[in-house]
Amino acid sequence: MKKFLSIFLVGAFLVAGCQTIPKDALTLSPESLAERQMQTRKYETKDEGKILAACAGLLQDMGFNIDESETNLGLITASKQRSAENAGQIVTAVIVAALGGGAMAVDKEQKMRASVVTRPIGDQENYIAVRVTFQRIVWNTQGQVTKSESIIDPAVYQEFFDKLSKAIFLEGQEI
Repeated sequence: MKKFLSIFLVGAFLVAGCQTIPKDALTLSPESLAERQMQTRKYETKDEGKILAACAGLLQDMGFNIDESETNLGLITASKQRSAENAGQIVTAVIVAALGGGAMAVDKEQKMRASVVTRPIGDQENYIAVRVTFQRIVWNTQGQVTKSESIIDPAVYQEFFDKLSKAIFLEGQEI
């Protein structure tokens, strides 16, 4: 019996090892390329430090707390806590409770995360590419994660980059 089990396990292992990666597994979709373009801008400067300083200041002006900053890698991560209470969910929970359905979990708080990555581009590295991404994680009243999503609203990114352009200008003028 042990010999049969050993042969079966070895055979199953060998067959499982024959699987290949699907051809389209590493292919980027047109949507992901469009999102990357929406999340990235380039600025004509060689001073990556000033760009990072402007990004950090802007994120703090937007209410974010800087979690990590690594200037050598061109990386800033920031977050902010906000209420995620939704009147519609609360009304539904009250109705369910009134009808004898018990306590229903509703969204309670959310954490907004922002990540900024900068890198030099161009032949003489005279441009700095800035990519920012925003994510949202929502917890309910029972402490469970109910949503974890990337924010892909073009208006959010347009507003960020408009403010960043002004911040870079002010940083350049040392104001």
